[in-house]
Amino acid sequence: YLHPNWKQIPDVFPLLAAAHKTLVAKSLESLTTHTLHSELVYNYSGSKHIAESLKRCGISESSTYVLAARFNASSDEIEQKAVEKLINGKEIDLEELGGRAEQAQIQKHYKITSVELGISSLADAITCRIASRDAL
Repeated sequence: YLHPNWKQIPDVFPLLAAAHKTLVAKSLESLTTHTLHSELVYNYSGSKHIAESLKRCGISESSTYVLAARFNASSDEIEQKAVEKLINGKEIDLEELGGRAEQAQIQKHYKITSVELGISSLADAITCRIASRDAL
């Protein structure tokens, strides 16, 4: 599960990029963390430090916004909406992410400049950082 403690997901695409990166690491038996779910948080966070990633993007007692992601969910779990039963709150559509994202906070966290946003979307800038983090 990915549980950001602030609204840092402007679109589902960067999350999918982080999930893909997680699955590739799993297939190569080279996870940086111990589980697929913590690896997803680590890959999305933009940090090279596991503890910092989990602190910034992990759930805390003050979390009011949660995005849950699940690997290897069975058909029964999907049909029974198992994840929904674990979370007490109101579900929103993924299309609403952009309107709820805290753009200034995201720009600061990922060091995205306004010049970059002039030629790219916020989601694309995050995705680029997720994809290239290990190469830098």
